[in-house]
Amino acid sequence: MADIKQYVKAAEEKMTFAIEYLDEQLSHIRAGKANPKILDCVRVMYYGAPVPLTNVATVTVPDARTIMITPWEKKIIKDIEKGIMDSEVGITPENNGEVIRLGIPPLTEERRRLLAKQSKQEAETAKISIRNARRDAIEQLKKSIKTDGTPEDVEKDAEAEVQKVHDKYIKKVDELYAAKEKEIMTV
Repeated sequence: MADIKQYVKAAEEKMTFAIEYLDEQLSHIRAGKANPKILDCVRVMYYGAPVPLTNVATVTVPDARTIMITPWEKKIIKDIEKGIMDSEVGITPENNGEVIRLGIPPLTEERRRLLAKQSKQEAETAKISIRNARRDAIEQLKKSIKTDGTPEDVEKDAEAEVQKVHDKYIKKVDELYAAKEKEIMTV
């Protein structure tokens, strides 16, 4: 009986990881507002090794359209600028010798639609992961009838529980996507 609960719990853990991954991916999609997470992919050469931007500078958001980067050492400001230019951020940094400012441009309608489409794709990927976790759990439950002698009615109840958990996580994915789409499409 304990094995049955293990299968359900393992499936729920996988589904939780899918939600966390989706949340992380959606946070990297630029929605026209300043978000320091868009700089997570930026690497800066620091004493000959590429390091994350957050290891060599403080990243702040003074207002909704600006990201401000304050380097811990003034001499690496050019390296930070180069790292931003070489990354996929797509924003030209402004350097005043002390800090680097990134002005987040307003999104065009076409760009908004592309970002919404990208968000939808990320949500679909998360749904696929959740469905796979459900499928794996149900397969393990069916195997437990043959190998462990689990009664069929117990297995069916556990399948129903896995389905309930699945539905809960699919709903969370839909909520996360709807919130991100609203954020992107709001001018």
